[in-house]
Amino acid sequence: MKNKKKILSSKQLASYLFLLAGILFPTFVLAHGVDEGTQRFLSANEGVAILPFMYIGAKHMVTGYDHLLFLVGVIFFLYRPRDVLLYVSFFTLGHSLTLIIGVYQNIQVNAYLIDAIIGLSIVYKGFDNLGGFQRLFGFQPNTRAAVLIFGLFHGFGLATKLQDFEFAEEGLLTNLLAFNVGVEIGQFLALLFIVLALSFWRRYASYLQFSAVSNVLLMAGGFVLTFYQLSGYLLA
Repeated sequence: MKNKKKILSSKQLASYLFLLAGILFPTFVLAHGVDEGTQRFLSANEGVAILPFMYIGAKHMVTGYDHLLFLVGVIFFLYRPRDVLLYVSFFTLGHSLTLIIGVYQNIQVNAYLIDAIIGLSIVYKGFDNLGGFQRLFGFQPNTRAAVLIFGLFHGFGLATKLQDFEFAEEGLLTNLLAFNVGVEIGQFLALLFIVLALSFWRRYASYLQFSAVSNVLLMAGGFVLTFYQLSGYLLA
């Protein structure tokens, strides 16, 4: 009876994974989108507005499926809190640098191409978790460096969207710093939920049983995002 129960639980988990993928795939391709209310505020705002920018930053991260899927891949096989903190810090450093510098220095990057690279970052992490580099190429890239580098691209992804709005020069740096603080708050809250969910799942044998399926789904999601953005670039 116990074995039968475990098998049933595993099947249910597999169903949930595929259901989650079906929900996320069509929506996370728009992960960097800025809703109309936020657009109006960003276009009309003048001067320092710390709390509103913090709120917008937090909301972006919580709804930023591309960021969260990449981070799920990053922490999927990290069991020690110290390792989770270390790798998330590398991502945060890269994300923060290019977000602030990109907007403040008005560095222009094609939004479709940068989002395509973000999609590839998800593919990369799923492939890495599957041991693809070792199996196919016989080497393992530096995972910390990879997380930092992809963090730089993720930051530029948002910076390109924010540059579509004409920000008032007064208080720009302060507002960007507040926005970035909000992003990190949102990231912390989202990661807290993800870590708790993964920690709960790790109590069951199905976690390792479905680790390959989970990371294949990550790769599939990354490919969807990449092809979507490349199509937009070619048709623009």
